[in-house]
Amino acid sequence: MDQLLNDFSPGLFFMQAILLLILIVLMKKFAWKPILEALQTREDGIKDALDAAQNAKLELENLQADNEKLLQEARMERETLLKDARDIKAKMIEEAKDEAETQANKMIEQAQVAIESEKKSAMVELKKQVADLSLEIAEKVVRTELSSKDKQLELVETMLAEKSLN
Repeated sequence: MDQLLNDFSPGLFFMQAILLLILIVLMKKFAWKPILEALQTREDGIKDALDAAQNAKLELENLQADNEKLLQEARMERETLLKDARDIKAKMIEEAKDEAETQANKMIEQAQVAIESEKKSAMVELKKQVADLSLEIAEKVVRTELSSKDKQLELVETMLAEKSLN
């Protein structure tokens, strides 16, 4: 360090100081502004890029929330449609059962009417056959009973006696 102090020249020092000041003034006038502007532009660009990224992130979150909401609505709508379909199915089955029951009741009623009609017709036929048989039997009995004249007179007298008693 002693050698530096021995070699020190005040004229050279002032000259270098003046050159340094001139260099600083020139740098400030011509280079400092463009460098600061470039740095500012770059800083603004980075800030804009960060803001854009933040906005994109918020927009993505909003889109995800909207997608989740739409998905939830779609699920609810699907559930509603499935419930409606189940209700319609149950209603159709119930209507089919009611219609089948109504048809079965009609058929049973018609069968009962037909059976009753057949029963009445069979009763009429049976009564007719019984009457015919009774007539045939009575005719045969009367023929055998009234085969002789004596028996005929006796029957007439018996009938007259019963009539007069009544």
